[in-house]
Amino acid sequence: MAKGKPHLEFFPLDMDDGFETLEGYPDGITQKILVSDLDEDGKSGSRTRILRFVPGEYTTAPFVHDHWEEVYLFQGDLIVGNDENGEGGEKFTAPTFACRPPGAAHGPFKSDGGCLLFELHYYQD
Repeated sequence: MAKGKPHLEFFPLDMDDGFETLEGYPDGITQKILVSDLDEDGKSGSRTRILRFVPGEYTTAPFVHDHWEEVYLFQGDLIVGNDENGEGGEKFTAPTFACRPPGAAHGPFKSDGGCLLFELHYYQD
């Protein structure tokens, strides 16, 4: 069972440090978890994170997950629907927003110039 997120007031974010590579992602795509009580096994809770793509990095397959996802592209560009070689797809530039229900296939993704995404992942009761 989820513990619940802590109460956090404004605090500075170090946008140069504290990012980690996600399992199964290329090294140039990293996340910084801001706060999370997401329990994917228990299907509860939520996560708030920043996802960063370095210029030219891309994924090679679509993603599908069982939770809601809201994504705000707040800096840079993001290409959606590239192939396994990083070619093709539709390019979006900040500011852009997406909201995806559980089970929605999305991606693969690429960024020509790099980007920062603010993401919310959550299970709806």
